[in-house]
Amino acid sequence: MIRGLVILLLMAGCSGPVFQDPQALASMTLAWHMGAEPDTLNPITSTDVYSSRVNSFVSDTLIERDNKTLEWRPKMAERWEISPDHLQFTFHLREGIRWHDGHPFTVEDILYSFDRIMDPQVASPHLRVYYQEIARLEKIDDRTVRFTYRRPYFMALEFCGTIPLVPKHLYDDRSNFNSHPLNRSPVGLGPYRFVSWKTGKHIVIERNEDYWGKAIGRMPEIRKIRFEFVTDDTIALQVLKKGELDFTGLRPIQWVRQTGSEKFNRRFSKIQFYTPSYSYIGWNARKPFFKDRRVRRAMTMLVNRKEILEKLNFGLGELVTGPFYFQSKDYDGAIDPIPYDPTAALKLLSQAGWRDPDGDGLLDRGGIPFQFQFLISSGSRFAERLGDILKEDLRKVGIAMEIRKVEWALFTQYLDQRNFDAVVLGWSLGLEQDPYQLWHSSQDARGSNIVGFSLPEADRLIEEGRMEFDRERRAGLYRHLHRIVHHEQPYTFLYTSPNLVALHRRFENVEVYPGGVDPLEWRVSKVYGDL
Repeated sequence: MIRGLVILLLMAGCSGPVFQDPQALASMTLAWHMGAEPDTLNPITSTDVYSSRVNSFVSDTLIERDNKTLEWRPKMAERWEISPDHLQFTFHLREGIRWHDGHPFTVEDILYSFDRIMDPQVASPHLRVYYQEIARLEKIDDRTVRFTYRRPYFMALEFCGTIPLVPKHLYDDRSNFNSHPLNRSPVGLGPYRFVSWKTGKHIVIERNEDYWGKAIGRMPEIRKIRFEFVTDDTIALQVLKKGELDFTGLRPIQWVRQTGSEKFNRRFSKIQFYTPSYSYIGWNARKPFFKDRRVRRAMTMLVNRKEILEKLNFGLGELVTGPFYFQSKDYDGAIDPIPYDPTAALKLLSQAGWRDPDGDGLLDRGGIPFQFQFLISSGSRFAERLGDILKEDLRKVGIAMEIRKVEWALFTQYLDQRNFDAVVLGWSLGLEQDPYQLWHSSQDARGSNIVGFSLPEADRLIEEGRMEFDRERRAGLYRHLHRIVHHEQPYTFLYTSPNLVALHRRFENVEVYPGGVDPLEWRVSKVYGDL
């Protein structure tokens, strides 16, 4: 979710193809809209989708998934071995890989990055949970590293092979890792190198002409990417139409009603695809209002999800009921969404002690009125509209909801501090899912279990799933977890939405894969016509 200024290839009023010098076209910038500004570009401490987007171009990994087959294939590691007991993972590095400053990439960088992930003083609890079962990481020789686990973990290959990496020779200088200057000017290993970060404006990266991947045909054609921060989606679409953006996500209303003209479709391709994700309302179980499962279930009954999907998303999306991707075998499709039912919700609230004995129109319990804050990010038009709808619907049944809108950086701080009553948010998931980070009780304090969900049975299923290599048996465990989460309603699961994007037609070779689109494959058209 990226941008930069783009020079239109034709002057206004002209039409028909214009032939340009291929080198001039190849040097053009891909201007990509970003809806918020990252907090950091340190790949170990970053947690939001915006930093991940930039890091996916600047950083690199030992292995990668094939876009079509989704099978793992070599990248910076030319090969690897897995022991028969699934406890040891040995990677052999390619020769000649260098950091963007020219310093050689070595096994020592991997060891140093792992130590930082596991350092309790480093802000990486979201990562630490995936590496906590590693008993030993050792250098076998200058180009060989081995991870040894205490117990089997079905995602061990993925997390060892995609461990986020930072340059030891630059970070190991006694500076505070969490606030190191390089967190805003990263030195990576990937196909693009960092150029600049102008606060409130943009981040610019450019193609790394010394990229190691050139030797195996992995050199991207696009020369520069400029990530433009535009927090208002309406303004972002205006900027796109003016020609100052090439690539942006579209809101459903923009997809359906504001991008259908012949002129727009001559200039931009509209692409729709699903990736593993969902949106939700999280009820903070640490707060007195939402400790009781009956209250959380009642709150779900008070959210008219079908109407919200139609009104806010124009029906673009699928209602979901649990924590797994709705197209995966881990998701229990037999579970029906809890229906919108204010009458049944009031009965549940009454059972939980929330009534209106004084007739003032506001539910209370023990003299405490039912009024809470709904935390939203100011960059989310969907969250604002959802908040308005929910506030009015709750008012009708005697619940007072205050909408608290804050900027993204402060929003994430509130989440980290668990300083909220209820929140609307979404998760972007992996192609394979380990629910530990989001749902295990150990992640309550500093991990991503932001709502304080905690059940011994859920923990057991999560822990068993991590060690289960049989895909069908693991899916059975996760469908059981889905049923538990549905029963407890720590979230009101909303829906999974398709990615709706617009891309300037001068970019070619745009394929949609199971994991989305891959800008590293895009080419700049050598012949392009515009109005």
